[in-house]
Amino acid sequence: MQKYNELGFKAGLEIHQQLDTPKLFSGAPSFLRNDEPHYLIERKLHAVAGESGTVDSAVAYEAHLGKQFFYEGYRDTTSLVELDEEPAHSINEEALNTALTVALLLNCEIYPVTQVMRKTVIDGSNTSGFQRTVLIAHDGKIETSFGDVRVATVCLEEDSARVISRDKNKVVYRLDRLGIPLVEIATYPDLHNPEQVKECALKIGEILRACKVKRGLGTIRQDVNVSIKGHDRVEIKGFQDPKMMIKTIDIEIDRQIDNIKKKKTTGDVRNAKEDGTSEFLRPMPGADRMYPETDLSLLRIGRQRIDHLKKHLPKLKTDIRDELRKKGVSEDLIELVLDESEVLDEFHTFLDIYPIDANLIAKMVTLWRNEFATKKKKTFYQIKEILSESVLAEVLRELADENIVSSDVKPILIKVLDGSSVKDALKVEKIDDNEIEKEIRSIIKEKPGMRANAYMGMLMAKHKGKLDAKKAMELINKVLS
Repeated sequence: MQKYNELGFKAGLEIHQQLDTPKLFSGAPSFLRNDEPHYLIERKLHAVAGESGTVDSAVAYEAHLGKQFFYEGYRDTTSLVELDEEPAHSINEEALNTALTVALLLNCEIYPVTQVMRKTVIDGSNTSGFQRTVLIAHDGKIETSFGDVRVATVCLEEDSARVISRDKNKVVYRLDRLGIPLVEIATYPDLHNPEQVKECALKIGEILRACKVKRGLGTIRQDVNVSIKGHDRVEIKGFQDPKMMIKTIDIEIDRQIDNIKKKKTTGDVRNAKEDGTSEFLRPMPGADRMYPETDLSLLRIGRQRIDHLKKHLPKLKTDIRDELRKKGVSEDLIELVLDESEVLDEFHTFLDIYPIDANLIAKMVTLWRNEFATKKKKTFYQIKEILSESVLAEVLRELADENIVSSDVKPILIKVLDGSSVKDALKVEKIDDNEIEKEIRSIIKEKPGMRANAYMGMLMAKHKGKLDAKKAMELINKVLS
């Protein structure tokens, strides 16, 4: 870490995460499509001055390239807002609540009154030539093992259109992504080494995944602002994997050291490449590209809304992991349960029915389903459809009522997979306790002096699937004593 201190290393994070809600200012569906578009339109975009009255340098750079922009759309899912043929609608309430929840989990202060702004963007990714964005919170905090990192701002904004094809003078975009809500989190330059950058990114990622966000490749984009003493800030965009952050930052430090020697210290915006290097995208933007959205009134965020959201904040995986440990769930099973939010919901539902054995329930919803999928050559979700929530709940209710025992559960589920009804599968043949005790006495008389586990093994081998193991061991110990 001494190396980074001597270099005067500073870094800040910008993280953009798609929310799993309708589009931000049109309410249109927010999913990507691969079928043939219904139409294609062409637009020309022009640089405009921002609120300060001047044209931003990054905007001027894009304008001089003189590219042609084409947009693919769908009649049933592309709205007139995405086409820039009608004004923005009121902000989507579900998206706003999700962004506010993220801000609260980041310990931020919420702005009670704020203004939707237009950010000039003429690289073609917006049909209107601007992106709508609204500042909703400020001054939060993230704890890392290297110290606290301050959160500067949390914004809610529109995602851009996605590139379908690109050549020197022409870009084709698709409008299915344009307008999907994005929450943007920006930290102060409080990160003092690449390891802290990675840890902070993972912490923010955990907070985002606790909320209603989209999952999968391309739904989250991470940018890092990096500088050393004597060099302007450089923004590296497009990290998909936090694992690459340390390598990319170290390469960027070496590049900045070389720039200082050559007296080329101006910052710029760069694209992160898969090998850890980066490439020039455009000059560093300033504040000149922002101006108010004139079609929307001020956004007011009331105390009642904030209080309601505070009462219903989701739990983070770190907290859930600790709770599962306290319930006795093994580490391997904890990771499997946490892997899917639906599985976690099932787990908690079933624990209300049968709170005695959390480990058994964890096996039912994860390990056994995976095992059955392999044996039956089906997917996990096909098995989950057969061994549905209602099926597992019925089996657990029988277990709670002591009509079956824990060792019966897996064979019952196998019978259901093989085509039996749940009712038939639950008909488990049992041996009377008096008969078991009589047989135990006979075995001990025939083979005296053995350990209890040895007698148990003999019984289980003879009466596989018909014996309550716990009860049998109690009877063995009773007879031996």
